[in-house]
Amino acid sequence: MSTATSFSLGRRSILKGRFDGSFALRPPGALGAGLFEEACSHCGDCALECPQAIIVADEEGFPKVDVSARGCTFCGTCAEVCEDGAILSAEGWDVRASVDDTCLSVQGVSCRTCEDHCDAGAIRFRLMTAGRAQPEVSLDDCTGCGACVAPCPSDAISLLRSAPQPSTSQPTASENQNV
Repeated sequence: MSTATSFSLGRRSILKGRFDGSFALRPPGALGAGLFEEACSHCGDCALECPQAIIVADEEGFPKVDVSARGCTFCGTCAEVCEDGAILSAEGWDVRASVDDTCLSVQGVSCRTCEDHCDAGAIRFRLMTAGRAQPEVSLDDCTGCGACVAPCPSDAISLLRSAPQPSTSQPTASENQNV
């Protein structure tokens, strides 16, 4: 699975020499960058208790979500077991699926695997000429669960961080998860 960010890199990434735009996908409800790292004790309880087994440790020992085998169900178990308060209850996070040009349907091969695995119905295909179909992801419907990533036979789906939306209200835990 490849991941990329759609807005500027965080200070932590720059200081660590990560200029490729990649980010660690923290569990849903993780506190924002800096706050999360201060609060998390690296206990690993969230990874041990995750029913999907998608939480793993990053190179610094902090939990991150890996959807290369399956997606997140947003069950909230990680928040329930986090005694440090680094992960709060949330129903999603600020990433969305994105399909690149290596998609088999774009290449003229009939494939709708990602659409079949998207419980939210966020992925649809628009017919084009020459038997091709263009996948379209509804950003309003996509939860960012990642269930479409692993089954894609051409590895054409990535999770991209959504650009932060200006808000006059207090940010939720999932909105608070910055790079």
